[in-house]
Amino acid sequence: MRISPRTPWAAGLAVAALVLIPATASAGSQRTAAPHADAAVTTATATSVDSYYAAAEGKTGAALKTALHDIIKNQSKVTYDGVWNALKVTDQDPANPNNVILVYSGRSQSKSTNGGGVNDWNREHVWAKSHGDFGTATGPGTDLHHLRPEDVTVNSTRGNKDFDNGGSPVSEAPGSFTDSDSFEPRDAVKGDVARMLLYMAVRYEGGDGFADLEMNDKVNNGTAPLFGRISLLKQWNQQDPPDAFEQRRNQVIFDTFQHNRNPFIDHPEWVNSIW
Repeated sequence: MRISPRTPWAAGLAVAALVLIPATASAGSQRTAAPHADAAVTTATATSVDSYYAAAEGKTGAALKTALHDIIKNQSKVTYDGVWNALKVTDQDPANPNNVILVYSGRSQSKSTNGGGVNDWNREHVWAKSHGDFGTATGPGTDLHHLRPEDVTVNSTRGNKDFDNGGSPVSEAPGSFTDSDSFEPRDAVKGDVARMLLYMAVRYEGGDGFADLEMNDKVNNGTAPLFGRISLLKQWNQQDPPDAFEQRRNQVIFDTFQHNRNPFIDHPEWVNSIW
């Protein structure tokens, strides 16, 4: 499958200075990215995307998973403090450059209202940081491919629950539901959630000093480095294919911050090839 060229969103996204750690750097050789006063989103052509995944072409199953891991593990890393400013760029509201879109709530909210107070937005780990116990460590704890802005209260309600259907409606997150052991996001981001989790299961294979993150078909995974339910997440991937917002987000992370991609946004069909 070839990926059609992306249409860049609004240029002129203000990006504050971030501390980035190149994939090849040691812990003591950090580099600071210069402030981007006019960080435009480039267009990913079919040729450039195909070239990025060249080593994975023609593979399926475990061989495809390994090939993708070897590709996407080459990245720069954002510090946890740097995540605040990064999310103001990756999740910018296309209709209002002063706002971000909250992932579960779907609400457009001022970029300046990030924090820990009621009605603030904070940094939601879609792969809950207790699943594998990586916390906010630079690496899986700061990987922008699964970090999203969310209302503080909704983030707390979701907690570290696995994903499944059903439950009671979530206040401040229309279309989302929760019960004692699972969380169901609104329909418009079900596929986004699936692809973020599957990215994490490919990116982190136990070779970075962190746990090997894997998928299973259960809920109540607790602190095990596992997330479910894979059978449902595969359905969500098909029911909610990547839209312009998700594609743009993938491109911004690649161009401006981490310089790696989520392969399941570029190639959603690879989900069924691996799982």
